[in-house]
Amino acid sequence: MADLSRLGRQPCLVIGRAGMDLYADPPGTRVEDATRFTAALGGSSANIAVALTRQGCKAALVTCVSDDAVGRYCLTQLDAYGVDRTHVRSVAGELRNSLAVVETRVQNCQSVIYRNSAADFAMTLQDVEAVDYTTYSALITTGTVLAAEPSRGATFRAFDLARAAGLPLIFDVDYRPYSWPSPAVAAEVYSRAGALCDVIVGNDVEFGFMAGHPDQGLEKARSLVANGAQIVVYKRGEKGAVTLTSEGEFATGIYPTQALKPTGAGDSFLGAFIAGLASGLPVRAAVLRGSAAAAMVVARVGCAPAMPTGAELDRFLGQTPGPSA
Repeated sequence: MADLSRLGRQPCLVIGRAGMDLYADPPGTRVEDATRFTAALGGSSANIAVALTRQGCKAALVTCVSDDAVGRYCLTQLDAYGVDRTHVRSVAGELRNSLAVVETRVQNCQSVIYRNSAADFAMTLQDVEAVDYTTYSALITTGTVLAAEPSRGATFRAFDLARAAGLPLIFDVDYRPYSWPSPAVAAEVYSRAGALCDVIVGNDVEFGFMAGHPDQGLEKARSLVANGAQIVVYKRGEKGAVTLTSEGEFATGIYPTQALKPTGAGDSFLGAFIAGLASGLPVRAAVLRGSAAAAMVVARVGCAPAMPTGAELDRFLGQTPGPSA
């Protein structure tokens, strides 16, 4: 069992994609009606890395981007947010960066994500073996990185190397069906990854998928703790979350907000939650900090640019009524 108190001593290492998000502008516009779009850094792993840096933590990203203007845009944005991209490799050829065309609206929000021949899936064993894991405090991965080879095998190799260096393994389930060859393959791979990790975060649908039945998600979360996970956060949307540890489980609610969109909540939650643990907060307080960050991000345009700073999050918590029961 890895020592979670390592969090905060050194940068977090995040594995997974960095992409470009194009938001229909102004907010409320449908993609098919738009004549103007706003560009922003996207991709779940890049968003999590940004969320960490905005909270005062240090973060590095391991992935591949396309060797073209879109890939260079992602590199420029990572630099702007202070994310270490030493281990981000540009790949030439026909591979292209992940691209999302997204709306800023709550009802019938459309997100069109292009992932065919995605550059981040080109991450290899050589990419992850070039990392000195002893210089990091934790390894964070999202489920999207496991959807295809060689990225999947490279990620499991990174798990082994990080574990050998004593790093906690943190896994955001982040199931996106369009990236996978079949649900059966995804379920098997996710279960394998979850069994290896110390901290697992996902929603009720994702845990139900891992369990093989939508009504058995919470039992799946409990089984992960029973088999060695230190913290499992089972998110339930508007109903809040159930957090499970070896010492028991507790429920928390959500903070009131005026949402503009549903996207970005999960990435912001994980970043602020891990940053809270890194600062020495108890698990419950860290979960509430993640929930507050999610409430802030859904009320803002974009994902990476919407991530709150530590000061903004403190101010929100000081001014906003407590979470729902």
